[in-house]
Amino acid sequence: MTVPPLAPYPATRLRRLRQADWTRRLVRETEVRPSDLIWSMVVHEGEDAVPVASMPGVERLSVKEAAKAAVRARDLGIPAIAIFPHIDPSRKDATGSIAADPDGVIPRAVKAMKDAAPEVGIMCDVALDPFTDHGHDGVVENGRILNDATIERLIEQGLMQAAAGADILAPSDMMDGRIGRLRGALEGDGFQDTMIMSYAAKYASAFYGPYRDAIGSAKLSAGPNGQGLGDKKTYQMDPSNTEEAIREVALDIAEGADMVMVKPGLPYLDILRRLVDEFRMPTYAFQVSGEYAMIKAAGANGWIDEERAILESLAAFKRAGAAGIITYFAPWAAEKLG
Repeated sequence: MTVPPLAPYPATRLRRLRQADWTRRLVRETEVRPSDLIWSMVVHEGEDAVPVASMPGVERLSVKEAAKAAVRARDLGIPAIAIFPHIDPSRKDATGSIAADPDGVIPRAVKAMKDAAPEVGIMCDVALDPFTDHGHDGVVENGRILNDATIERLIEQGLMQAAAGADILAPSDMMDGRIGRLRGALEGDGFQDTMIMSYAAKYASAFYGPYRDAIGSAKLSAGPNGQGLGDKKTYQMDPSNTEEAIREVALDIAEGADMVMVKPGLPYLDILRRLVDEFRMPTYAFQVSGEYAMIKAAGANGWIDEERAILESLAAFKRAGAAGIITYFAPWAAEKLG
């Protein structure tokens, strides 16, 4: 697009449009609405809400409380909730065997939330890390994450979630080929309307720490030889790479993803913008736990204006082209924006 030349100062005074609140609102290019938000929420197997120490204001919710939260989301105009499980460590094992349990906390929460507020979409992570005693997203053998064996487990988990009533499945494991296999399994089992939002560009980031506290994920352990299992760098993406994100997203779209995601959010706005321009697909950003915790900590210490920082950060995602934002700030922001 060719931009016409601006008249020189003083004929052009750009501050004219900033001089009052009403003029600023009149020419505002980016608006964040409650309908842009997906509420990130942790559910657990107990009865009471449990505060997450590293994420002030966030609690692990019981199934009963999650159902109430779904009603609150509906009333606030939040269209969807993404739920993540906290599992008793004594029930975890090396293969994450209870990930596909049809009586587990996730399917029970999905059913309760859909019964309470069927208008609210429910998104489930398809991943093994909340259920494994080593904290990794896949099946481990000799210090390696097995790609294809992991996919088989993820398909079992995804089909269970779909049967429980989940509207969106969100594979976050970063195994190669898992979107195509999952899409084929959903079609084959009659879940053709179940959507897939792929964690298509998920980076091996330092910003996930508080989330692992929230879900009680095991600390990543090194293998017997001290190599291979101490981090997730063999399957999550290198933070230095952009072109790789293009290839990852292209493959997931070709395999049947309905929507794609960039994770983390603010440190990867350049990736978000490029993916939106490249593919013109519904593309979401995940404002992850570390981003949440930093804003809350700085606000609590009086170092920043917390309320303005939250709203500014959400606007940044929309300005970069996000169709929506997955965030722990969703209920607070929806009340402010509504």
